[in-house]
Amino acid sequence: MDSIGVKIVVIGGGTGSFTLLSELKNYTHNLTALVNMVDDGGSTGVLRDELGVLPAGDVRQCLVALSTTPKVRDLFNYRFDDGGMKGHAFGNLFMAALEKMTGSFAEAVETASEVLSVKGRVEPITLDNTKLVVRLDDGTVVNGQHMVGSLKIPAGQRPWLDLEPEAHINPRARQAIIDADLVVIAPGLLYGSLAPALLVRGVTRALNESKAKKVYVCNLVTKPGQNDGYRVSDFAEEIERFSGTTLDYVLYNNHRPSDDLIERYAQDGEYLVEWDEAELERKHYRASGKRLIADRAWVNTNASSDPLAAQRSLIRHDADKVARELMRIYFS
Repeated sequence: MDSIGVKIVVIGGGTGSFTLLSELKNYTHNLTALVNMVDDGGSTGVLRDELGVLPAGDVRQCLVALSTTPKVRDLFNYRFDDGGMKGHAFGNLFMAALEKMTGSFAEAVETASEVLSVKGRVEPITLDNTKLVVRLDDGTVVNGQHMVGSLKIPAGQRPWLDLEPEAHINPRARQAIIDADLVVIAPGLLYGSLAPALLVRGVTRALNESKAKKVYVCNLVTKPGQNDGYRVSDFAEEIERFSGTTLDYVLYNNHRPSDDLIERYAQDGEYLVEWDEAELERKHYRASGKRLIADRAWVNTNASSDPLAAQRSLIRHDADKVARELMRIYFS
């Protein structure tokens, strides 16, 4: 496909964006990753609290996904095992130092992009220091992405989410959306990763002003206690609620892996996202169901210490298949 000049914007953060960006960079030289900025767990959370810097974790993952230098890519992902820096990723420390030195997180991202020889661009969706807030119908309020990750949402309830303080869209991120030919909302944690990117003030307006085709790549499995029973249409409905825009396409997996594998996930409270073709055909967007699950199982190197990690990794997107389908959608 002659897609090298297609301007693609991927919105999200974390593993979902990393996986997709790793393959999409092979289809265009105009690729921009817009990353949510509410990460407050692990190494990133410690650096936010101790140094007052903006969260670099998800930005680092996207930079690494687009890097063309394997050794430097591995360096940025290197995590210290002991000592005072135990648990910190080198890339997080590198970007924290740059931000403290220059006083600008945006400049830190630019410099890191140069060091990693990034193919494309990575832009924080906002440069404001903000945190995720979730409110439930019973009045429960949970602050911070890390805490939201373990939140149990009552069945049938759609939570209210916000960013506090209010966050405004990074001008570069806004322009990327406006100029895009294709805007892709990546798979990822619905309430912990995708919603925080879409709730940034100015994102809705930019999406509605953009003439790009807007595509949501649906998750493969549900998150325990948060998406129980969600089907493809439920995920898409929530994406539209938070983004304030209308999707043009929803790309979803319609292949069922083995019963044994599905049962392994069920033991951990994770279930394959189901689809109702008749219902999806009635939607205003075009729903495209394809076999998007990778055929080859990936074995986590830490499986001995966390057997479930290896099991969870077995159901994952085939990023190249997803990228090809996105190109087909663009040219359709």
